[in-house]
Amino acid sequence: MTSSSHSLALSNTALTAAIANPGALGTIEAYISAVHRLPVLTHQQEIELGKKVRDDTDLDAARQLILSHLRLVVSIARQYLGYGLPHADLIQEGNVGLMKAVKRFDPDRGVRLVSFAVHWIKAEIHEYVVRNWRMVKVATTKAQRKLFFNLRRMRPDGSALNPEQIQEIAAELNVRPEDVSEMEVRMSGHEMALESPHDDEDAFAPIAYLSDDAQEPTQVLERRFHDDQQGAGLADALQVLDPRSRRIIEARWLQDEGGATLHELAAEFGVSAERVRQIEAAALKKMRQSLAAA
Repeated sequence: MTSSSHSLALSNTALTAAIANPGALGTIEAYISAVHRLPVLTHQQEIELGKKVRDDTDLDAARQLILSHLRLVVSIARQYLGYGLPHADLIQEGNVGLMKAVKRFDPDRGVRLVSFAVHWIKAEIHEYVVRNWRMVKVATTKAQRKLFFNLRRMRPDGSALNPEQIQEIAAELNVRPEDVSEMEVRMSGHEMALESPHDDEDAFAPIAYLSDDAQEPTQVLERRFHDDQQGAGLADALQVLDPRSRRIIEARWLQDEGGATLHELAAEFGVSAERVRQIEAAALKKMRQSLAAA
């Protein structure tokens, strides 16, 4: 084996291990440089290798097809760097799409693998971008994803769209202008770290004001215990009242909806409304004394 062929063999071996992790060669630049040194297959070689994969499940043939098209993945992944995601991760996802394409490639159709693989590579990268670009997904349906990727490309320098541009994009993508406006707003949102990136206890980060102390477990248990105690105390306080006083208090204050009026209770007991008010006041005073003593 010559020195150059030995070097190529080592490169192929290293790249095979790096397909799932482009950073395995040290830096992403080293990976890209190694990828571009790999030879490109002729159409005939591609057909022969494709038949071996399809008919014999030849893993070595699949490896050769994958290695020879890694530069395609690098080229496509570069188009998605504007989303702020790691280049190596974009390439890694694209490599997954390439492997799926090789598995499904039919050499008898007369289509080059490069043309067939583009769809699978982009599909995997799209999934990765949508899954990771924001914690809250900006695109959930197929139509929204199409709008998401096209709108980013069509927005001039990322600036806000005017009504005329919104109408033009909506017509070109065959969607409603309202959908374009909504997606633009969702894409324009800025990400913010939940916690401060600095070790400054006084730093004002969302974690400082988004936490809800009211839902803290010990607080919830304390409130539940307090409510139980209050409920038990109220029941005991009602027991110290005579039946008429208890009826008035329950009708006036312990109804789920609007309580009875003084005049309604006056008609029920055959006394004046003023007398009902006096009985109510005396009953409440007796209950407060009972609760205070508990």
